[in-house]
Parts: sequence; structure tokens; C-alpha cells
Amino acid sequence: MNKQLLKTFLYTACTCLTIIAASSGLFAQGKPPVVQFSGIVLSADDTSTIIPGVHIYVPKAGRGTTSNVLGYFSMPVQVGDSVVVSAVGFEKQHFIIPNDRGDQLTVIIEMSQDTAYLPEIAVFPYPTEAMFKEAILALELPNQEEVDFLKKNLSPDVLAYMMQNTPMDGSENYKFYMQQQIMQEHYGSSIRSNPFFNPLNWARFIQSIKRGDFKQK
Repeated sequence: MNKQLLKTFLYTACTCLTIIAASSGLFAQGKPPVVQFSGIVLSADDTSTIIPGVHIYVPKAGRGTTSNVLGYFSMPVQVGDSVVVSAVGFEKQHFIIPNDRGDQLTVIIEMSQDTAYLPEIAVFPYPTEAMFKEAILALELPNQEEVDFLKKNLSPDVLAYMMQNTPMDGSENYKFYMQQQIMQEHYGSSIRSNPFFNPLNWARFIQSIKRGDFKQK
């Protein structure tokens, strides 16, 4: 009796192990193969322009990557995966990994800009049009004395005097310094030209005479 139970137990155990091994083999055979998906992302408008920071991901599997500063990316995927390529300001693209490219797939992705046109919005300084009209009608225009004062401050002579006597600010000083550096590098190994023979200087001199810059005030 004990021998019969032992034979039954061994037969049952062998049957279970065989079924488990067969199921594992079938599952391994049905698993999609892995493909190394790589490529470079370019602009469709100018193929010489690379696009970094583009998201390449598989939503179903929850994995992905981004293109580097050179527009290159590489990630493992499975055959049949739906790959989404997206970036801010560009149209989203979708790819299906084929089964006839082997274990490596290299592509060049050209992304088109996604232009969104927003409706026109009119912004007023008052909440209603009636209040805006009321404020315009109540606006006090400057009197003749104020107008004459404004014209005097905006006269060409006053503006020219201000332009000649106003000191240079930081940006103008920087520009002047950079010009001096460029001139020093330009004439560092050559003879500096005489400004007396520069026709542009003569043109400026003649214009200053016509303006009366040398007249005694």
C-alpha cells in the first residue's frame, strides 16, 4: 500500500513539473523580442537644427528617455510597442516598433512646429466701454502755456545740447572699450592709418562747419 502511494505521488509530481516547464517554455516563446531603438531628432523646417530634450517614451510600459544636447537618444523597446515622441512647441508623433528590423532600429525623426493661433483679445483700462468714453470726455487737455513749454524742451537745439553734454552710461562705456580693444588688435602688428587722409573725417568736418559748430557763441 505504501509503495502504491509513493508511485502515485511521484507520478503526480513529475506531471506537475512537466506542465510547469512546458508553460514556462511557451511563455518565453511568446514574449516579444527586445530591440535597441535609437536615433536623432531634427527640425523639419531645417534638418541642420537638432532638437534636444525631446521625450521618447512607451506609455503602456511606463518607460522612456529624452534626446541629449546633440539630439541623440537610445532606449530598449519590444516589438509592437507604441512609441510616442513629444516636445513642447512641436507636433506629437507615434511609432510602432516593427518585427523585421532585427535587434537594432535606428531612425531620424523630423519634428514639425506646432503653431497655435489664439483669438484676439482687446484690453481696456476700464471695465466697461461706457466708463472708458466718460474718462476720455473728461480728459483735460494741456493749455497753450504747457504746449509751448513742451515744444521748447523738445526743440532740436535743446536735444542736441543734451546729446553733447550727457555723459556716457555703462553700455556706451563698454562699447567704447571694446572698440579700443578691436583697434589695438587690428593695428597691433601694422602701421596705424593717418585719420587726416580719411574721407569720412573730412565729410564730418564739412558737416560740422555747415552746422556752425565752430562759431563763437
